[in-house]
Amino acid sequence: MKIGIVGAGRIGGNLASLWAKQRHEVMLSYSREPENLEQRSSAIGALASVGSVREAAEFGDAVLFSVPWSRIDEVLEEIGPDALDGKVLIDTTNQFGPDGLVDLPDGKTAAQVNAERMPSGVHYVKAFNTLTAGFQGAAAGRSGDERVAMFFCGDDDEAKQTVKTLIRDIGFAQVDAGGLADAAV
Repeated sequence: MKIGIVGAGRIGGNLASLWAKQRHEVMLSYSREPENLEQRSSAIGALASVGSVREAAEFGDAVLFSVPWSRIDEVLEEIGPDALDGKVLIDTTNQFGPDGLVDLPDGKTAAQVNAERMPSGVHYVKAFNTLTAGFQGAAAGRSGDERVAMFFCGDDDEAKQTVKTLIRDIGFAQVDAGGLADAAV
């Protein structure tokens, strides 16, 4: 599968490496230190490339979205309204701002808020947001009873199946936490 990585920092860069080890093609984009994108791509190897956020979105059958909460709207604008159409989007973001947790509208989860921010046509799933990048890297690839639980949620069953496969591919136990309204984190 081709996976566009929008936000190739700790979480996104780590997942790009793990997926490439499982023979998925990845395109890295968006980093606080853009010069590190080429270096990270080279370290991953032949299955990795670098592009703009729009190019990464267009490249991927699935798109990992791992940007700071405060930059989500800006990055979505840079991607454009049509580049994500029909794509499975895996959102790793949590509602952290410079002063801690950002207040959400009453009764809404961060997943619901972000799903509403996405352009129409996106198949949205929340995942990879409950474990640190370091722990994910150390726990990936385990088998049997040693696998670590990776929670995911969404309202699109087909998109959830894609994410479930990507979770399994890198050695985690897939745990469907329900719909977006059930995403407490």
